[in-house]
Amino acid sequence: MKKISIVSSCYNEEKNLDELYQRVAAQWDKYDGKYEFEYILLDNASTDSTADKLRELAKKDKRIKVILNSRNFGQDKSPLFGMINTDSDAVIGIVSDLQDPPELISDMISKWEEGYQVIFLQKKSSEENKFVFHLRHLYYKMLKKMTDNGVDLADNCTGSGMFDKVVVDAVKQINDPNPYYRGLLCEVGFKRTYIPFEQPIRKRGKSFNNLYSLYSIAMLGITKFTKMPLRIMAVIGFAMSVLTFLTSVFYLLLKLIYWNAFNLGIAPIILSILFLGSVQLFCLGILGEYIGAIYSKIDKKPLVIVKEKINF
Repeated sequence: MKKISIVSSCYNEEKNLDELYQRVAAQWDKYDGKYEFEYILLDNASTDSTADKLRELAKKDKRIKVILNSRNFGQDKSPLFGMINTDSDAVIGIVSDLQDPPELISDMISKWEEGYQVIFLQKKSSEENKFVFHLRHLYYKMLKKMTDNGVDLADNCTGSGMFDKVVVDAVKQINDPNPYYRGLLCEVGFKRTYIPFEQPIRKRGKSFNNLYSLYSIAMLGITKFTKMPLRIMAVIGFAMSVLTFLTSVFYLLLKLIYWNAFNLGIAPIILSILFLGSVQLFCLGILGEYIGAIYSKIDKKPLVIVKEKINF
């Protein structure tokens, strides 16, 4: 009998866990006798009663395995750590806030049975903030066009989906301490398909994503998969040097021709300094993001630090 692992990462999701378990269990009951299931739930040091609720569920159903992290390691590291702690024939990743409907599990299994090794859940629309949804869509499109080395990044996919053992084994070999999770699953390749769905609105609790966390994930994707910003910096630097040289020659000629009448004034000088300074700061910021990504790669910190494991 083949084994399927389901993985969800949690942070302050105590109000959603009972419904999440019931809806997931209803899906694996459809395959009773055909597949063996386990459900790995990881808690990112929640400040509510999520850990206690997970202990209750693990005591109630031995198929539930719980990993309690020593602190919040983020929404990319935790699900990846859950994935690499499996030894199953396939892994299903869904979020714990019920915005990935657990009813899609049967659709994913059907695609897996057809021979697909990477099955992504793809948001075609969302009942959440429309502006944020379209902004994310534009980001994915931009990143896909900028990507180096032929990596085919998925549009509007957060990493939720089903992944065959060969995909999981390939991900384990990469050993990235600071992963861009959704991109990593694309980077390994293999036969891919998508299951489109409409993202429902969050019923309980609140999202802990903010402008800074979204920016952090966006920059992580850019630094991991494209060098284009660095090349743009080089092009800007070259273009600015040419423009500066031509402007200097132009003003020199004006001064030579109209020696007594031509007066440059201080305003253009100040504006030029401010403009060049802002360009330099922008380029230094981009460069800093890449240096930070390099540091994270060579720092060799563990993906997460585990405080407690239950039912393993």
